[in-house]
Amino acid sequence: MIEAEGISKTRGGTPALDDVSLHVPQGTIHGLIGADGAGKTTLFDILVTLLRADKGTAVVGGYDTATRWREVRKTVGYMPAAFSLYGDLSVRENLEFFARIYRQPVENIVSLVGDIWRQIEPFADRPAAKLSGGMKQKLALCCAMIHDPAVLMLDEPTTGVDPTSRSEFWTALRGLADRGKTVLVSTSYMDEAAKCDCITLLHRGTVLDTLAPGQVAGHYRGTLYEIGAADTAHNTRLLRLLRGWSLSGGCYSFGDRIHLGMPLPGIRTETVVSYLRGQGTDTSLISVCPVRPTVEDLFIQLTSGAETEDSLKADNP
Repeated sequence: MIEAEGISKTRGGTPALDDVSLHVPQGTIHGLIGADGAGKTTLFDILVTLLRADKGTAVVGGYDTATRWREVRKTVGYMPAAFSLYGDLSVRENLEFFARIYRQPVENIVSLVGDIWRQIEPFADRPAAKLSGGMKQKLALCCAMIHDPAVLMLDEPTTGVDPTSRSEFWTALRGLADRGKTVLVSTSYMDEAAKCDCITLLHRGTVLDTLAPGQVAGHYRGTLYEIGAADTAHNTRLLRLLRGWSLSGGCYSFGDRIHLGMPLPGIRTETVVSYLRGQGTDTSLISVCPVRPTVEDLFIQLTSGAETEDSLKADNP
């Protein structure tokens, strides 16, 4: 339903996308995962025909975005990252406005995203600018769905939204995908990746990896250890020691614990404990155990590798 091949785009003299490919089947949720500046919004702008790629091709709903842009716009429901509805209009007036644009009865929204509409219906007469962040995004989803699009593209729809509203929003997306809608959603929240059928990890305009959330452990290089201290005040020292270890493949805080990547095969728990003991650590006060990598762990590993390659290229032009 969404096919992008070799998309490249330069904005303001800076490469925003470099040879990005994306394949999203019908009835699935595909996540674009990356930090700010990764190129997510630029890719959305190309797919919804607001920008043209410098290189590559993109087809959405069977229509080429460069030559059949009118058909693409009829096929897609788009939610940009910035709230783009009319703040001085009420919830109901915003919905009626978009219904008139698409020449659709406003009642369509009940059958399309009824659960979401019922949550904001009590505020139907409130100006959109006066809604909470979560309610604004739910209204934006209703407006994007009013013409019953086959493809839904959402650029960071839950940024700044409370956890309950985030959960409700993703429940609605899953329901749409189960009814055959194709959903492309970008997010900087790594925990939301698990809610997608497939994810693409973007970093500085390039694709690091594309995989199903359940494949993360298989794509992670080496073993990941989680280290916990009885007194988290010791974490700063532990981080310094582990980052200075020649065998360490990366070490960072993960909540109140520490994650340590060990890329070399055959590194056992006892090796980590022995190293810390040799550095004067009372290992009776810490726990060291292998853990299953999360999307965030894989993303950190891949971005660290990408930055190392960039540094080597800069040193050896």
